[in-house]
Amino acid sequence: MYLKNRFDVGKFIVIAEMQPPKGVDVSEMVNSAVRVKKSVDAFLVPEMGNAIMRMSALGGAMVLQHQGLQTIMQINCRDRNRIALQADLLAAYGAGILNVMGVSGEDPSTGDHHKAKAVHDIDLMTLFKAISALQTGRDLAGNELSGAPTFFLGADVNARATGDELKKELDGMEEKIEAGVEFFIAPPVFDFNVIAPFMEAVDLKKTKVLPTVMMLKSVGMARYLARHMNMSISQDLIKRIMHAPDKPLESLTIATEIVAEAKGAGFAGVKISPMGWESKLQKLMDMM
Repeated sequence: MYLKNRFDVGKFIVIAEMQPPKGVDVSEMVNSAVRVKKSVDAFLVPEMGNAIMRMSALGGAMVLQHQGLQTIMQINCRDRNRIALQADLLAAYGAGILNVMGVSGEDPSTGDHHKAKAVHDIDLMTLFKAISALQTGRDLAGNELSGAPTFFLGADVNARATGDELKKELDGMEEKIEAGVEFFIAPPVFDFNVIAPFMEAVDLKKTKVLPTVMMLKSVGMARYLARHMNMSISQDLIKRIMHAPDKPLESLTIATEIVAEAKGAGFAGVKISPMGWESKLQKLMDMM
């Protein structure tokens, strides 16, 4: 069943992020995905997240699609102009990739090619309009296509926003929905009280939102995220991992609890971010 249909019938969706390799050896990515294919509805393939040069999301998604796996291909405005973005979208659809997620892309100065220049020929909303145009059978310049794609389109949303920033975020969601976006992926959540204002403002029965569940690999990682990445990870949660006799198991247990809370709160699903722990994805799925 296609991802859109699974959403439409009310299935709680589980998406797993699957990073393409920094190189051409795709065996680890493929093996990690195949191991959990029965438990995961689709695999999100990031487009060079954190501005780290890797195999493109198009290439990674095509590799996974070849294995019979459903994918969501990220596409960002940072690295390509409007011609290349549209070309990649047509190539994706031709390769059987029906789900795409538009993102702006992080600044290249934060990645591993500091001298790279960001393209940003078009902004994110124009990208969504380009996708909408392609689906009507014309490109962004109004030229007719030989056959039109039909995408299930996603975007990100900052569910941690509050006050005026939350209003701006909600207005942005409405604009994206009008441009054709049908589902949203939210940042990692460890405490649902932090996103309570967002949950109160959004009708989760009508709007498909999937919070990210990040797998905490260590106490050090949890502390770093809390101190430097502005993530709300409580000291109690950090101590819970610290004092657990089996720390990896405790981290997986925390992830399953977050998934259960997301489901209970009425979210449409979750996106699992393994953070290099792809080998433990199957165990996590078994515990869910």
